[in-house]
Amino acid sequence: MTRMHTLVKNVTVIRPDVPGAEDGEQLDLGITDGRFVRVERDIPAEDAEVVVDGRGLLAFPGVVDAHQHWGIYNPLEEDTDTESRASAQGGVTTGLTYMRTGQYYLNTGGPYREFFPKVLAASEGRSYIDYAFHLAPMSKEHIAEIPSIIEDFGVTSFKIFMFYGGHGLHGASSDQSSFLMIPPDERYDLAHFEFVMRGVQEARQKLTELAPHISLSLHCETAEIMTAYTKMVQEAGSLKGLAAYSASRPPHSEGLAVTIASFLADETGLPNINLLHLSSRKALTAAMRMAAVFPHVDFRREVTIGHLLADIDTAHGLGGKVNPPLRPREDVEALWEHLLAGDLDWVVSDHACCKDEKKFGEPRDDIFAAKSGFGGAEYLLPGLVSEGRRRGLSYRRIAELTAWNPAQRYGLPAKGTIGVGYDADFCLVDPSATWTVRADASESTQEYTPFEGFELGARVTDTWVRGHQVLRDGAVTGSPVGRYLHRPGPA
Repeated sequence: MTRMHTLVKNVTVIRPDVPGAEDGEQLDLGITDGRFVRVERDIPAEDAEVVVDGRGLLAFPGVVDAHQHWGIYNPLEEDTDTESRASAQGGVTTGLTYMRTGQYYLNTGGPYREFFPKVLAASEGRSYIDYAFHLAPMSKEHIAEIPSIIEDFGVTSFKIFMFYGGHGLHGASSDQSSFLMIPPDERYDLAHFEFVMRGVQEARQKLTELAPHISLSLHCETAEIMTAYTKMVQEAGSLKGLAAYSASRPPHSEGLAVTIASFLADETGLPNINLLHLSSRKALTAAMRMAAVFPHVDFRREVTIGHLLADIDTAHGLGGKVNPPLRPREDVEALWEHLLAGDLDWVVSDHACCKDEKKFGEPRDDIFAAKSGFGGAEYLLPGLVSEGRRRGLSYRRIAELTAWNPAQRYGLPAKGTIGVGYDADFCLVDPSATWTVRADASESTQEYTPFEGFELGARVTDTWVRGHQVLRDGAVTGSPVGRYLHRPGPA
């Protein structure tokens, strides 16, 4: 038998695709050429060149964080480096980041055939984790490009930001044409959303072999509702901080947008729909009702670790401003109810590093002057293991939510579990380590975190990407090994 390169022993292996072993199995992991080649009990140490003692820890499949935003507030070259390092701290081995034309990101418009090669060039050779991109068709030209985007660039997932055409990214609304950088005779509105759906479905019908992997994601908030409520909240002046921002973007705005998106999916015949970062009971109620009304639509429902861990009262300061907003505790509990009931499909970070100097406006305590978004990939798996276990989630279910389900949906068949033939993406988790979140311990360049001072009961100690160790004893190690993933990838 050919000697393996690496053998990891003394671990409890969590495999989301193996029913029955809810809390894992005592197995050894044999790795060669970046893949798992043996996953079995008691592999002899002499069969490998390098033997790693897993110290009795949990071996989770590497997290497939399906929602990040590299390059939104900082140069993409910088974020690819620093935020991939932070991702490795959270057990993330694959990051799927959203990208679009317009202000922020590369601050340019034009067709994706010209735009996206610049994205690939800026990120190449800089990431410590594997990565891919979702793209947003912002114009008619982009809709026409969808088939070529899939075939030429291996991007199989697309996005609609439902409020962009009528409400500002950070709060107050204004003319969005310069922000969106679309032709002056076009509108980013419900009609555009319909035509995006038709364009994605036409691509699925043309590229039949790829169709199962092609999907459309939606940020579900309603511009008109948010504009009216923002004005009401600001004029009343009785609410401050995160409570004011949540009230200015009320939960029924989410629910209404979910309903509209679902109806359009049915109208256009598009079956693969992802409802992103649902944050409230009303949003989940709408999502579950729409699934019942349109059973032929394959809805997937996403929630972020931020919305599961923090609320408007427990988050540390205005750094917790995000879209959709952090909510009152009753909504957090509703998310957990649905998560435990099996209604949610994956948990993500929505990581968007926004440094202090850019995050906070003038005056600093004005929530509406602050930018939206914050990092959090470094707390994704530790946070879900810590809080999820306390609430009764099994380790296998946590691995489904963080690795298997997003890998299957987004065309990454070599990712998502620990098994022979799969990429050797995994991390070691100490489920008994209690620690306090401090922003200055993160590899991210963000100087604050809304989770500051939170006590977590699990820690990622080591992370491997395709057999390369990128985190050792809590510290990032080695050089960037991450690759761009052309999807759907090989099985």
